[in-house]
Amino acid sequence: MGSLLPKDGVTVVLGTQWGDEGKGKLSDILCSEADVCARCQGGNNAGHTIVVGNTKYDFHMLPSGLINPNCIAVVGSGVVVHLPSFFDELESLEAKGLKCKDRLFISDRAHLVFGVHQVIDGLKEIERGVGSIGTTKKGIGPTYSSKASRSGIRIHDLYEFDSFSTKFRTLVANKHKRYGVFDYDVDAELARYKELADRLRPHVIDTMAFIHAEFQKGKRILVEGANALMLDLDFGTYPYVTSSNTSIGGVCTGLGLPPKMITNIIGVVKAYTTRVGGGPFPTEQLNEIGEHLQKVGFEFGVTTGRKRRCGWLDLVVLKYSTMINGYTSFNVTKLDILDQLPTIKVATAYILDDKPLPTFPADLALLDRIEVQYVDLPGWQTDISACRRWEDLPTNAQRYIEFIERETGVPVDWIGVGADRDAMLRKPASK
Repeated sequence: MGSLLPKDGVTVVLGTQWGDEGKGKLSDILCSEADVCARCQGGNNAGHTIVVGNTKYDFHMLPSGLINPNCIAVVGSGVVVHLPSFFDELESLEAKGLKCKDRLFISDRAHLVFGVHQVIDGLKEIERGVGSIGTTKKGIGPTYSSKASRSGIRIHDLYEFDSFSTKFRTLVANKHKRYGVFDYDVDAELARYKELADRLRPHVIDTMAFIHAEFQKGKRILVEGANALMLDLDFGTYPYVTSSNTSIGGVCTGLGLPPKMITNIIGVVKAYTTRVGGGPFPTEQLNEIGEHLQKVGFEFGVTTGRKRRCGWLDLVVLKYSTMINGYTSFNVTKLDILDQLPTIKVATAYILDDKPLPTFPADLALLDRIEVQYVDLPGWQTDISACRRWEDLPTNAQRYIEFIERETGVPVDWIGVGADRDAMLRKPASK
């Protein structure tokens, strides 16, 4: 079926739902051909697992391209970076045999997450009370707030340490004014970051200039999105969202790429729907189906360990996501989790006052009044985890995939049928 990655444009992998779709596995497969794999936004609040043989690799902030020894990994300027976690993750990967020396780079423009941001993250959740969002308390939101208010501190600031110290003390003092005095050792944090700055120096480059130079050389570039469209700061279920743009727009702003460089946008779709934390979830199943999906799909967050909420596939969400991100193809994951179900429901519309909503609404209060319209599709009740070709799938599993294609207008190129690295098959292009 030809090369996995084109040389004439950047390939992007994005989550289409509320995250946890399994983007890591596809990124890992595509990285076998990638020369550069880049992260564009988010922080270590995201996470995915890649299983290679008997080894499980957990990625949170670092690009999964590190698994390919010939791939250079880039953390772009749109990512917010907690340096202790950066090095913890790096050391964990190296302890499992990955050689990362001289091929992991981080933008000098990326903003730093400090312990004070993590403290504030917890305080803000308490402040919200019953309206809490359910953040990971990793300090991601407060760091993006500092960035937007022009009081943030970037990686390049570390290398003018007197100026950095002044900026950092001012940052903490302003947080004390806003939230009251809380226990925080500023001097210890400064000493810690002085040491971390020296360790980080070999990794720091102008990633924007680097990626453009690699592109001009004809290198294959993969961008690995974090979170997913429905958690986008502008287009997600605000305020139950993350603090960055998880859409295709975040790829451009987070890496300094013009849109014309991006030619391949793969949306990763879980065969059902999950989300973590608070916020609306129209197709959530608080019943035996939800429990089945949670148990069989082992739906626990990689970063937090939190149980994920589970429900049926939602085509209203998927069409909305497609409209914004312009997917050129889909990767449907975890199709095998539906193996045991005799009937599979798919949401096709939200009905409000006897009329279908034209798209996913901005006003979340409307979702309390809607009725979800479903279609019933027959299950296949067959173990598909050993399937490696489209022709191996049961007819009803093929029809499920074709229904998604027909309703969204987006071809499905990849289908995940298990947790292992090789449990992925490619669907032939429709004639």
